Amino acid sequence: MGDFLTVERKGRIAILRMNKPESMNAIGTHEDCEDICSTLQALQDDRSVSCLILTGSGKAFSAGGNLKSMQNREGIGVLDQPDSTRANYRRGVQRVARALLDVEIPAIAAVNGHAVGLGADLACLCDIRIAAKSALFACSFIKVGIVPGDGGAWALQQVLGYAKAAELFFTGDRFDADTAKELGLVSQVVEDDQLMDAALAMAERIVCNPPRALRLTKRLLREAQHSRMSDILELSAAYQAIVHETADNREAINAFVEKRPPVFTGE
Repeated sequence: MGDFLTVERKGRIAILRMNKPESMNAIGTHEDCEDICSTLQALQDDRSVSCLILTGSGKAFSAGGNLKSMQNREGIGVLDQPDSTRANYRRGVQRVARALLDVEIPAIAAVNGHAVGLGADLACLCDIRIAAKSALFACSFIKVGIVPGDGGAWALQQVLGYAKAAELFFTGDRFDADTAKELGLVSQVVEDDQLMDAALAMAERIVCNPPRALRLTKRLLREAQHSRMSDILELSAAYQAIVHETADNREAINAFVEKRPPVFTGE
C-alpha cells in the first residue's frame, strides 16, 4: 500500500482516511489511485471486514483532481495527446471508481469538509453519506472546462436522478451540507466534532449483522441498479440459496426463536 490512504481498524470496521491534507486530499498521481485500489482489494479479501468508512484528513474530504498536475500535463489527467489522455483516465481515476463500485463491503462516506469534483463523486460511490456541518460540495468539472471523467455522470444520477444531477453538473455551483441533505445527497448532517461518532454509530448498526449476507446484499443492490426485475429475481434466488446454508443464518433463526441476541461468526 502507498501513502495516500491510512487504514484504522475498529473491530469489523475499517476507517480509510485520505491523508494528503496539504493538497486537500486531491488525487493527482497513479500511485494515489493504486493505493486506493489495492487497499480496497485487500479489504475485500479480508473476511473480517464488514463496513468501510471513507473520510479525509485536514479541512477537506477531497478537493478532487490536482489542477497543478493538469496544468503541467502530467499525473492522472491530460497528457500530450487525446489517445494518451483517454488511456490515462482509464488506468487512473476510472480504476478508483470501479474499485469503489465493485467492493462488496458496505461503505460510508464521512464527508468532513470540501468534496469537490472527483471528491464529490467518491462520496457518491459510497453507499451512505454523512456530512459535517462545515462540508461543502461542488460538481465543478464545468468550472475548469472539462466533463466528469471519473464516472460521476452515472454515480450522481443514481443518487439524485437525472434532472438534479444535470443542474449540479451544468452549473458547477457549490452548496453546503444542509442543502446536500435537502437534495438527498447525504442522509445526516452533524456537528463537525461529531462526524466520526455518527459514522461509527452507523457502521456499528451495519456490522452487527451476518457478514456474508451483508456483502451479498450490497452486491444485489449494485446489480439491481442496471438490471431487469426478472434478472434480479434469479440472482436473488441464487444468493438466498447461498446464505441459507450459512451458520449465521441458522444462528439468526435459532436466536429469534429462543428470544436471545444472535452471535454471528461469518460462517
